[in-house]
Amino acid sequence: MGIKDKPSLASFYNSNNIEAGCDEAGRGCLAGPVFAAAVILPSNFYHPLLNDSKKLTEKQRYSLKDIIEKESTAWAVASVSAAEIDSINILNASILAMHRALDKLSLTPEHILVDGNKFKEYRDIEYSCIVGGDGKYASIAAASILAKTWRDNHMRELALKNPQYGWERNMAYPTKKHREAIIKFGLTKHHRVSFNLYGKPSQNKL
Repeated sequence: MGIKDKPSLASFYNSNNIEAGCDEAGRGCLAGPVFAAAVILPSNFYHPLLNDSKKLTEKQRYSLKDIIEKESTAWAVASVSAAEIDSINILNASILAMHRALDKLSLTPEHILVDGNKFKEYRDIEYSCIVGGDGKYASIAAASILAKTWRDNHMRELALKNPQYGWERNMAYPTKKHREAIIKFGLTKHHRVSFNLYGKPSQNKL
């Protein structure tokens, strides 16, 4: 990453509050849980590579994962299972995963920054939805990295018992090989049956 490519992320939305950034990973996958993370960073936290997890290499993500977990004021990761996703839909499940991550924080935030444009009130705490927030605010970027790396680790574990789907490589996203494996080998208990597993995933709403 060159100097011109280094992200310029805001440290706070409101520096007078304890802020937690939230993001999810795995929303568009055909199998496995959706993961979410909540991160409260110290006021002086800075790392030149910190950015939206999708813009980082795997090596960068895992290097930053260790730094975030070590240096954050508080952090937590949580998930919502495929069965729960099928029951309440992926959008609600993504929000529920964020709520569960917030539940696990050792420090209660005064303000919540959420990547995207949808959220539900959490314990009467003020929140702000930021479209593209994982590329704008450091705490959301940090949450995106934890959610992504934790979910990737989980999918690699599931892949050991379900090797035919290639989850250690595709992380259960709708790749051609994943769809071909579904047709050939059928579904597992980890697949999201509410999705159109043989074509475009269904569009879920609140």
